[in-house]
Amino acid sequence: MSRRHTSVIAAIAAIPLFVALTGCATAGADTGGSDGGDETVTIGVVGKGDPQWSAFVDAAAEESIDVEIIDFGSYEQPNPALTEGELDLNQFQHIVYLAQYNEASGQDLTPIGSTAIYPLGLYSQKYDDVDDIPAGETIAVPDDASNQARALLVLQSAGLIELTSGGTIFSDLSDIDESASKVTVTALEAALIPTSLPDVAAAIINNDFVEDAGLSFEDAIAQDDPSDPNALPYVNVFAARADDADNETYAKLVEIFQTDEKVQAGLLESSGNTAVALQTPVDDLVESLATVQEDVAANG
Repeated sequence: MSRRHTSVIAAIAAIPLFVALTGCATAGADTGGSDGGDETVTIGVVGKGDPQWSAFVDAAAEESIDVEIIDFGSYEQPNPALTEGELDLNQFQHIVYLAQYNEASGQDLTPIGSTAIYPLGLYSQKYDDVDDIPAGETIAVPDDASNQARALLVLQSAGLIELTSGGTIFSDLSDIDESASKVTVTALEAALIPTSLPDVAAAIINNDFVEDAGLSFEDAIAQDDPSDPNALPYVNVFAARADDADNETYAKLVEIFQTDEKVQAGLLESSGNTAVALQTPVDDLVESLATVQEDVAANG
């Protein structure tokens, strides 16, 4: 089946999910040094079965770092678990999501390394082209604030809606100019959108849930552009507690993730070859987090 890919330049989001803790985390052992030894580092992720994680655990073991991957079914749990010391690190979110969590919770989690950026796609089981979607149809988007804003930007760039503000990382359903929009938009929990796809004309589906809907990434009928220079706030990151920002073991783990060939191959495989791997300087990530968090506070 032929699919026309509409590339739209908008802000980027990843990943990325929200439900319940499916693994049991224990705080890692002494991770203060860089010599390895008997350390155990617990890392919270969404999608433990993705091939990059088994490769990552093996690569870390070769450096004498024992890594335990803790699986979560949604975006809601990994940051609180990290804050409470149940994890040493997590890797599931972009900077915008992290900024919103910090501002809402009064915490100071910080990025210590980049992983990748992912295009966000619009999928349909009924239509092969955005232009085929009839006026008045309903499109589903994620209900979490950061991914919802990005999803609305994708829909606007695809010509399906108009946003009264022109579109920002803070856009939500209330910003849709209904009289100027072709479709209506409903918000659903990201994890539930795949099962709801048959009930709507199309849906923005986070990468982790695309295959759950029986789709491939190539099936997207519209998506945003991960190479956009304004996409830095949507770079996915390893996050740590602020006190651990300079932990040498954690920095080594970031290096392993960014440079190990099997890890990188797994990352591409799990994203359907859509991930754009990055080695963004940590200072740039921290600066972006501070800027976005200021914006979140100002718009709160």
